[in-house]
Amino acid sequence: MEPGPGAQVVPGCWGTVVCVLTGASRGFGRSLARLLAPRFGEGSVLMLLARSAAPLAELAAELRDGGGTGLRVECVTADLGCQQGLRTAVAALREVLPAAPPGRLLLVNNAGSLGDISKSFLDLTDPDEINSYFAFNVTSALCLTSAALQAFEKRPGSSRTVVNISSLCAIKPFKNWALYCSGKASRDMMFQVLALEEPDVRVLNYAPGPLDTDMQLLARTKTRDPEMRQYFQSLQESGHLIDCTVSAQKLVNLLEEDTFSSGAHVDFYDI
Repeated sequence: MEPGPGAQVVPGCWGTVVCVLTGASRGFGRSLARLLAPRFGEGSVLMLLARSAAPLAELAAELRDGGGTGLRVECVTADLGCQQGLRTAVAALREVLPAAPPGRLLLVNNAGSLGDISKSFLDLTDPDEINSYFAFNVTSALCLTSAALQAFEKRPGSSRTVVNISSLCAIKPFKNWALYCSGKASRDMMFQVLALEEPDVRVLNYAPGPLDTDMQLLARTKTRDPEMRQYFQSLQESGHLIDCTVSAQKLVNLLEEDTFSSGAHVDFYDI
């Protein structure tokens, strides 16, 4: 559960952490960064990745100013949907992670996009559009995760955790959301394979629920199917959208408790 108004976070209670967070400039990623930073101890590194430089820099400045634990905040501005952007991000990981102090590696694959939800399945005929979608939403997550785990190798006294920000759409089809649903399903399965191959790595597929974000605004205004569009509108009108900080806090709780089965798909409403 989310801490009450009087709850206090013990600074540095997670010890030394090297955290990589994609899609950090806004929405869920931004909220998660704010919750994680105070928990990281002396010598920790927080790498924030996003396409938008200005909001990323603002967040980094906020986290540095509110620190006091010796947290090092690094910004990597890169478009993970293109090869050059992905190379930039991977190069940053390979530079920072091998020199990082022993402790805990936490990689959160949060970056993602909806795709063109004004189109039906039969409208998806352009291979460039489809390949571009999967390059950003699937390929980049795979390459970044592999690069991070190689750069932060298994070390005595250290631990490694990989989080995939998933969705109900990974296990349930939504009309007009062929790209998003298949991308999320691909990522879930990809990280289940990681959990099997690397038993020392803790892997979690976390579905944060229907968040009150710009993506949800697109869902309720751009989804082609009128019934689906009305469904998303009703979530907003009835107050059933979830604040990003509330869902991010549940993820933090899951990581602190660390009792989930590696590779599991855990939904916000399961907790």
